[in-house]
Amino acid sequence: MVKIEAIAVDVDGTITDGKRRICHSALDALRKAEDAGIPVIISTGNISHFSYAVATLVGTTGGLVCENGGVIYQDGYNNNEVIILGDISKAQKAYDFLLEKFGEDIPFKIVEDSDARVSEIAFYKNMDSKPLKELLKDFDVEVYDSGFALHLTDLDVDKGTGLVELAKLLDYNIESIMCIGDSENDIDFLLAGGFKVAVANACDELKEIADYVCQKEYGDGVAEAIDKFLFNQC
Repeated sequence: MVKIEAIAVDVDGTITDGKRRICHSALDALRKAEDAGIPVIISTGNISHFSYAVATLVGTTGGLVCENGGVIYQDGYNNNEVIILGDISKAQKAYDFLLEKFGEDIPFKIVEDSDARVSEIAFYKNMDSKPLKELLKDFDVEVYDSGFALHLTDLDVDKGTGLVELAKLLDYNIESIMCIGDSENDIDFLLAGGFKVAVANACDELKEIADYVCQKEYGDGVAEAIDKFLFNQC
């Protein structure tokens, strides 16, 4: 197993429970890792403002991968401005197609924070992602299911490419990053890192590629993985 020098962790469904509340066990474990000199990267489909708030609350220092890889950020870099990797016009074209097709009967409701998104468009999850993927197969977008929302993201970016770009920016060894996630949009992200962890509530597709599947769900699984592979307590 590679020596872990950083941790990249998803938010919704990974460090949070099913009601999107941050688990105390994950909070304690991530802070313990930071105290031991292991920087923690927040990797999420959420917007940068939300992600920064999470990082501040938890006390992480490893940087942010936001909007499913469409945005990266680290304090002190790029004049403290986000770096936009995704082209939101691709998502807008796909959304315009949906508006034309469904009109006022469009079955997708945009999430409230969409005005703050700079690289993608997100819908509340009220249906499976497969029909939407089929509808938009000819557009330059990927449809990601985060478990809480459906995201239209530039086909050329994902949480994996975002992690790679952040690693280059901050001089991390990508092979030394342990990645922890739970859902479909975490697949590319886990594949980019050196050690892949799926919490127990993860989707089957993520479990299939994981190096380790936790016995515990949500934040308890995050704590389990950190204790086991960083501190040898499990």
